[in-house]
Order: sequence, then C-alpha cells, then structure tokens
Amino acid sequence: MANWLIKSEPESYGWAHLVADGHTEWTGVRNHSAAINLRAMAVGDEAFFYHSVSDKAVVGIVRVTRAWQPDGEGDKWASVEVEPVRPLARPVTLASIKAEAKLAGMALLRQSRLSVCAVTAQEWAVVMTMGE
Repeated sequence: MANWLIKSEPESYGWAHLVADGHTEWTGVRNHSAAINLRAMAVGDEAFFYHSVSDKAVVGIVRVTRAWQPDGEGDKWASVEVEPVRPLARPVTLASIKAEAKLAGMALLRQSRLSVCAVTAQEWAVVMTMGE
C-alpha cells in the first residue's frame, strides 16, 4: 500500500465537502507528474487531504476506492475515486511541516505546485504524529 497527498482549495472543494458527499471522483488534475501519481494509486491506498491556498494544512485522510480511469478524452489525464477516512485531530500546517527536519525531502516542499504527490512511510508517520 502506498501513501499520497492530494491538494484542494477549501473554498472550491474542501474536507467538509468530501465528508458531506461521502466520496468523490478526483478529477481536473492537469499536470503530467500529478497524473502519473494518480495512475499509480491503487484501491486501499491512503492520502493526506491538504487544504491549499488559504489554510495550507493537512486536515484529513482519504482512501482510494477505485483505481484510475481516464479523465476526459483519451488517456492523457487520470482520475480516481476517494472517500474520507477521518480528520486529523489537529491540522498540520505547511509552516510546521517546513519546520520539521524529518520532512525536508517531502514532495509537498520540493514540488510545491504539484497537486498529487507521493508520501513516504516515514513522512506519513511524522505527519500523523504531528496531527494527533
């Protein structure tokens, strides 16, 4: 099982929207690297749900419930279905992630504009501890 981080602007589609909907199709990702990551996701993988732009914080955990399918014409873009697992007890802010030396290599920091990125097992454990 792999771990990921997916970003969304809370004003457009935030954690509360996902919880109310119960699941969603993660569509509209138009970055080649992010699309590759979506294609690599498998059913059962979990991802941090990150509020970008205004909140800049990991706020919850989602689970992939359906593997990738084409998003639009052809196979250029991809989407997956996700469902909420649980919120973090305490949001983990971008500032606190930047301040944690163990997370210095995290894709969220290295490729800040990437909306879907992999999270290592060590990074997952550190962020989970910070969010408890």
